[in-house]
Amino acid sequence: MARLDLKIAGGTVATSADGFRADIGVRGGRIVALGDDLPPAEETIDARGKLAVPGGVDGHCHMDQQPWEGRETADDFRSGTISAACGGTTTVIPFAMQLRGQSLSAIVADYHERARLKAVVDYAFHLIVGDPTAQVLGQELPPLMAEGCTSIKIYLTYDLLVLSDRQVLEVLDFARREGAVVMVHAENDDCIRWLTDRLVATGKTAFKYHGIAHSVAGEREATHRAITLAEVAEVPVLIAHVSTGAAAAQIRAAQARGLKVMAETCPQYLFLTADHMDTHDMEGTKYVCTPPPRTVADQGHIWRALADGTFQVFSSDHSPWRYADKISGGPATPFHKVPNGVPGIETRLPLLYSEGVGTGRLSLQKFVALGATNPARIYGLYPRKGTIAVGSDADLVVWDTERRVTITNAMLHNATDYTAYEGMTVTGWPILTLSRGEVVWRDGEVLGRPGRGQFLPCARAEGYRPAA
Repeated sequence: MARLDLKIAGGTVATSADGFRADIGVRGGRIVALGDDLPPAEETIDARGKLAVPGGVDGHCHMDQQPWEGRETADDFRSGTISAACGGTTTVIPFAMQLRGQSLSAIVADYHERARLKAVVDYAFHLIVGDPTAQVLGQELPPLMAEGCTSIKIYLTYDLLVLSDRQVLEVLDFARREGAVVMVHAENDDCIRWLTDRLVATGKTAFKYHGIAHSVAGEREATHRAITLAEVAEVPVLIAHVSTGAAAAQIRAAQARGLKVMAETCPQYLFLTADHMDTHDMEGTKYVCTPPPRTVADQGHIWRALADGTFQVFSSDHSPWRYADKISGGPATPFHKVPNGVPGIETRLPLLYSEGVGTGRLSLQKFVALGATNPARIYGLYPRKGTIAVGSDADLVVWDTERRVTITNAMLHNATDYTAYEGMTVTGWPILTLSRGEVVWRDGEVLGRPGRGQFLPCARAEGYRPAA
């Protein structure tokens, strides 16, 4: 065997299927050997007593996004991917967002330029389709698919993004023909608008009313409708950022009927509740996201859905608005004018490990599957990403599973000025992150250079490839 570039020695290796003690040998940025007592390497990392897992794949995050309602995200591709790496994530899939009236091709070209010189870890793009015209579906999307942008997100709410049922069916039909993966933001837009108008008209504008306007019933109905439309179009679908037990029940029932329905959830639905928005000061704005945090009972349903396989993916939905942006309208700002979203790309995996694996809610293998392997499979990056196997990229994270960390925004590496998880203590933290065999984070020191991250063309969904 030719001399190894790098050896991670003596750690406990965990994949979505196995756990075993082994050395990991790396050459040319790829894993080339797994076994006991591998030969010497140019560099050896001692992982004895530590856990080695595949680099995380964050399949739902926002950074350097085109301006939304006059605001830009705090994180660009530099700060966003540094924060990802420090939290054990080595692949990010943010969104190139087309609003109504825009050219999707132009948006993607702009997004490539935003990422090319800044990204520290590897990245792919989801395509937000907010205007599925014949031009977009017939002329713009096919070449973007050929270039490796094979996943699409659509919305059942939001100005400039909401699609009619007919438009949803047109996008799903495109996905079936071309092998695209479609993820859906499932909330009932008319319910949100009607409830918001009634609340505002009666002076109920406090931040806590965000959770009432974005009702559990509206999420349940939209989830059911998205599943129904996908069934009509005969195509798989992924329901994004599920927040309620009611929506989870719709997904579980569809899966029991044999439909290929996938789902993800996010940290805010496990660690925050509606009570966080119910404050007498501006602090409640920090927790305003869509869908909103729900109840403790809903948290239990979400944990169950992660454990029993109803949900396949755990993403951050990292939405890095600054607290300063959230409170820019002052104390009289009504709930529906607060920018939606919470940051969380760096804390995603430590929170899941500590409260999932550490409490026995999840197995170690389930943790790896939810945070790395499943999103890599679903979005066409496996086995290059999401696993520890000969031939895979050497995207590896060494964890100190005993390290106790109290989360503060000051210790994080994104560009936002707050974290929704301030003061929470977790057990288990990434101490070293490798991206394609290169150390990009080592126990307190960022080593990855901007621009080293590579764009990842994603494969089309299996079983839905275009005919030869």
